[in-house]
Amino acid sequence: MKLLWNALIKFTVGFLLVGALLFFPAGELSYMNGWLFIGLLFPPMLILGAVLLIKAPSLLEKRLGAKERETTQKGVVAVSALLFIAGFIVAGLDHRFGWSHVPFWLVAVASIVLLVSYALYAEVMRENAYLSRTVEVQKEQRVIDTGLYGIVRHPMYAVTVWLFLSIPIVLGSFWSLLCFLPYVAVIVVRIRNEEAVLESGLKGYADYKKRVKYRLLPLIW
Repeated sequence: MKLLWNALIKFTVGFLLVGALLFFPAGELSYMNGWLFIGLLFPPMLILGAVLLIKAPSLLEKRLGAKERETTQKGVVAVSALLFIAGFIVAGLDHRFGWSHVPFWLVAVASIVLLVSYALYAEVMRENAYLSRTVEVQKEQRVIDTGLYGIVRHPMYAVTVWLFLSIPIVLGSFWSLLCFLPYVAVIVVRIRNEEAVLESGLKGYADYKKRVKYRLLPLIW
């Protein structure tokens, strides 16, 4: 019950925070792209949380309660939060003042990308029970090299890049996309630091790097 209440509280706070960051700058509740984004993100998030609560409560607890201890990763989390806050606010302002004119077909494509990315995110969590919000080597942790982990070494980050870059288009704002783009560089910093931690502390990770050569995008990096 404690885990359930913790999850519900964080879900509700996240919902209210995103709503405030979008609709206050937009100046109205009839910001349809904002409601579209909320409708695409929060119901799947609620379903995933319910599945984790039933099937893998320990993983849900790790995802909800972890705090970064690595100095580099603390900086990554802080910068990421600022980018997201700025992106949502700019999207709301864009709606209010009509800076962007994103065509409907592009919003539809971005919506599909967001949903597919979230589904793949759930698949990554199914494959890897050691997934935490923090960069660390856990007790009895082993290298996962099946499924998406056989294609790139960091499928969760690969998926979140597509997920997060689709958000501003769903919100109907090209200007907001400029706020989200630096997230790619932030993820690169996170991956480099994380791999240093894993290679020094996780048995078999060095061999895994030789087998799966690409970190984020196949044939690119």
